[in-house]
Amino acid sequence: MRTAVQTSAAPAAIGPYSQAIRNGELVFTAGQVGIDPATGELVDGGVGAQAERALRNLTAVLDAAGTSPERVIKTTIFLADMADFAAVNEAYAGHFSPPYPARSTVAVAGLPKGALVEIEAIALAGDAG
Repeated sequence: MRTAVQTSAAPAAIGPYSQAIRNGELVFTAGQVGIDPATGELVDGGVGAQAERALRNLTAVLDAAGTSPERVIKTTIFLADMADFAAVNEAYAGHFSPPYPARSTVAVAGLPKGALVEIEAIALAGDAG
């Protein structure tokens, strides 16, 4: 059974989608960009700051779903510019630990609100353990 996940600790959906869906033992998150949920605006500071905020938003959604970054099994990163790969990796490494989730990183023509990076995840439901 699909269950929608919603938290005010991450930006509200800007379209007809859920922040995440829990289905059985899996949680599928929507992509998170570097929007500050308090202001609804992208954070200043470039791609590194946006990646950090996106990862904090992702963690908030995972928490609301009853799981955590330690339970993430796959992520996808969307970059407006592949030249930002190293800066995003630096932020990413601060939120995940070995064994790291499987990951794909792709360059895209554009992201919502002009964001520089968007990150989504698939996680196992439940607490780390």
